[in-house]
Amino acid sequence: MDRELNEEELQDLYAWIDKIPLSRPKRHITRDFSDGVMAAEVVKYYFPKLVDLHNYVPASGTPQKLSNWVLLNRKVFCKLNFQVTDDTVNKIVLNTPGAIEPILSNLKEKIEQRPKQSNNTLDLEYYNTQNQEKVYEGKDLKNGVGAQLNKEEKGKQKKGKEQPKMNLNVLDSDVRQMVQEKDKEVLSLRETVEILQVKVSKLEHLVRLKDLRIEELTRHLDTYKAKGSNPK
Repeated sequence: MDRELNEEELQDLYAWIDKIPLSRPKRHITRDFSDGVMAAEVVKYYFPKLVDLHNYVPASGTPQKLSNWVLLNRKVFCKLNFQVTDDTVNKIVLNTPGAIEPILSNLKEKIEQRPKQSNNTLDLEYYNTQNQEKVYEGKDLKNGVGAQLNKEEKGKQKKGKEQPKMNLNVLDSDVRQMVQEKDKEVLSLRETVEILQVKVSKLEHLVRLKDLRIEELTRHLDTYKAKGSNPK
């Protein structure tokens, strides 16, 4: 995944990125993708239902950058059979030259392969980037006829068959997983708050030092003025 791209591959990658409308101007790819937000936007452009952009916060600080990439790995990339290693994430977050291009190249390949691997399930919905019309693998839905037949077929199945009972064990597992994910998000936010509190404390200390210095200089100035008004 970390192999160095040749010049032709890089030009192809940059051209692909330039076609995608992103929330920020593309100036320096190493810094642009450092916080993971634009990587999330790339996936969102092709698979809108896979990404909730409000979960990814633009950042210049390392903790929030790491949090964004961890969330991408856990919630988005895994659905594309794609992962970014911790070592590579650290390099990307630290704006290491050449770290992001191989990742984006692999992500491009996974995105281009995704429609071919879909099985007509709703979460694999793919949007054609040229006309923004929905395309489904294995079906030709002309004039909505296919959709209507599919709806009628489902209705017959509901009437003729008894709905399967919900597996409580699976439900419990999903709930536990959701709780664990929320706990991790809360922990990450707490760490960010602690870091900000430390910064605020340092700034307050600097302000107090400046106030003391101003008071000292003011006293010296008053002393000089007093000496000047009472010459010997």
